[in-house]
Amino acid sequence: MSETRILYNDGCPICSREIRHYDRLAQAGSLPLRFEALSTSAADWGLDEKTAAKQIHAKHGDEILVGVPAFLAMWAEIPRYRWLARVVGLPGVRQIAHVVYTYGLAPALFAFHQRRQRRRTL
Repeated sequence: MSETRILYNDGCPICSREIRHYDRLAQAGSLPLRFEALSTSAADWGLDEKTAAKQIHAKHGDEILVGVPAFLAMWAEIPRYRWLARVVGLPGVRQIAHVVYTYGLAPALFAFHQRRQRRRTL
């Protein structure tokens, strides 16, 4: 079974909390998921930190997935979330999820991330 690697923004408290939840489930079930913090792994993915921080990324085999497809790959591996992967992966639902995440949630989280970074430098 091939491993799915997830690159997440560990500088975002919301993202980190969510990923810790998935990581606990993955470890408890010995699932083929590996979670990699952006602060230590972005360069390994060939991404600059800003690009990587904008959306969740996943590597499944040789394919790099960004945004909703990354969530779908991760959820499909976690028994408790497989139903969510199937529902969100449905035609129509997937497109709506993409729009909500890509143009709403991800930019909002990235904006919060940038504000936190600016405060640290003041």
